[in-house]
Amino acid sequence: MSAAARLAVLISGNGSNLQALIDAITAGELDARIVLVISNVPDAPGLTRARAAGIATQVIDHRNYSERILFDGALAEAITPYAVDLVILAGFMRILSAGFIRAFADRLINIHPSLLPNYPGLDTHQQAIDNGDRAAGATVHFVSTELDSGPAIIHAATPVENYDTASSLAARVRQLEHQILPLAVQWCCSGRVAWRDNQALLDNKTLPPGGWRYVPVDQTLRKKS
Repeated sequence: MSAAARLAVLISGNGSNLQALIDAITAGELDARIVLVISNVPDAPGLTRARAAGIATQVIDHRNYSERILFDGALAEAITPYAVDLVILAGFMRILSAGFIRAFADRLINIHPSLLPNYPGLDTHQQAIDNGDRAAGATVHFVSTELDSGPAIIHAATPVENYDTASSLAARVRQLEHQILPLAVQWCCSGRVAWRDNQALLDNKTLPPGGWRYVPVDQTLRKKS
């Protein structure tokens, strides 16, 4: 992709990951432009974030469509005129049809709140706690037709503490999401990341199954102290 890649971001809720992308662009850390934000929830707070940043928004309410394929068709129809280089699912709480995924193949990524392949789907934080996991985290991955199973690009982890609830763990994981999503998007926009033969590559080198391991700054400082 060329400089100032064109991005579409799909959301369903608060839009904190959308805000992380907006902030990264403003800071010059992400060489891209968000040209469209779509929400399937009419009153999603993330729409307010987008409008405050001067980004075009659309609401496509899934409840107005009798079949998923019709909803996905409306999504694709809304995105296509914007000639986007990358479509980003940032807290978009709908499972997309195979037709939509194929239409945007190799340029559709998702941020998922677990260390994939562990815990695709919902309730990821509670599952990590219930199973006694020592770590939880977030993963950015390409989207394939199987739920949360496309090749991973990058992940970041945080320890699961004895006192953690699903809410407290989610809050820490969300901070990691805000760090790794802009980085993954920048890699995609600059052409450093590609999907080839069902594998994610970074600088033409095959990434491990969980993607590149990102170590947050606070963890790096903790290790050095």
